[in-house]
Amino acid sequence: MKPEHQKYLENYLKQFSHLTAEELELLQSQLSIKEYGQKEFFFESGEVQTTMGYVSKGLLRRYYINDKGKSITTGFVKENEYATDYPAFIRQKPSKYHMECLEPCTIILLSYKDIQQGYEQFKSNERYGRLIAEQVLTIQTDRTESFLFETAEERYLNFVKNHPELLNRVSLTHLSSFLGIERQSLSRIRSKIAKK
Repeated sequence: MKPEHQKYLENYLKQFSHLTAEELELLQSQLSIKEYGQKEFFFESGEVQTTMGYVSKGLLRRYYINDKGKSITTGFVKENEYATDYPAFIRQKPSKYHMECLEPCTIILLSYKDIQQGYEQFKSNERYGRLIAEQVLTIQTDRTESFLFETAEERYLNFVKNHPELLNRVSLTHLSSFLGIERQSLSRIRSKIAKK
């Protein structure tokens, strides 16, 4: 194993300080790590996602293709976040989304089968599953509510406030798609804010 991979795994496992030595040993034996190139897919629409991914390094974009053939960005996944279409993953149904690497990525993998085995073998692991579900639900709810209750400018300002590290890593095309506005509108918003 590459030294940096070992470091990524050690950092990931620090989240599980509540586990017993036996539980930690099982989890560690179930993990694998994989590198993906830029523009490579972690999963694609129509596929059943059989592994949950934890991003140790890199940035991914979740998107779908609408009925007009346009790519619509629904989210970005960066370091220390989970790359998943969680509702499809937990039901083991085909995803409606693509998950594409915008940068070279290193992702820690845990299979659906191993997650289920961990739940059955150690009840404390169910808490971990609940925490992931809560994180995913919070992200999805925040995005939905931003479209219901915020203007395009407010969505942009909140993105800048909550994800400043992504501004130089995400293209304006992907960002405008994520914010639900045309690229020209995003440019106008950015110009207006810069003049303030």
